Amino acid sequence: MIAVDIQANDELRDLYRELILDHSRSPRHFGKLADATHSAEGINPLCGDKLRLYLQLDGNERIVDAAFEGSGCAISVASASLLTDVIIGMQVSDSLHYFRVVTGHLTQTRDIDTESIDLGKIRALDGVREFPSRVKCATLAWHALNSAIHNQATPVSTE
Repeated sequence: MIAVDIQANDELRDLYRELILDHSRSPRHFGKLADATHSAEGINPLCGDKLRLYLQLDGNERIVDAAFEGSGCAISVASASLLTDVIIGMQVSDSLHYFRVVTGHLTQTRDIDTESIDLGKIRALDGVREFPSRVKCATLAWHALNSAIHNQATPVSTE
């Protein structure tokens, strides 16, 4: 029984690794969003990650489109790609809830109820929790999301 659990965990880890590589090599929603209503810059000086997240909100506080541009490590780019996939079509309040849950889950700084949302593909980022410097790469886009929604002009940093 234990050997089956270990093999299943290894297979899941490999699947997540492939998902991160796929999103970093072919990021979804990459580029400038011309009709953005909100945007924010995120910087991770330690790793060199830099991104700008763009959001288009409608009058009902729904995110109708999202995109990002910039450069960074595979984890940073994959996280931004996964974020944009998840939040398009979401209410702003729900996206802020995702921000709190995802960042809390990855940093393990808060007792987070991850059952309140479907982390789905975002679970691919779970492996970074073992590497504190990589957590900053994985959470950068999420902090930029929070900053963009709150119209904060100062670039957000994970340092």
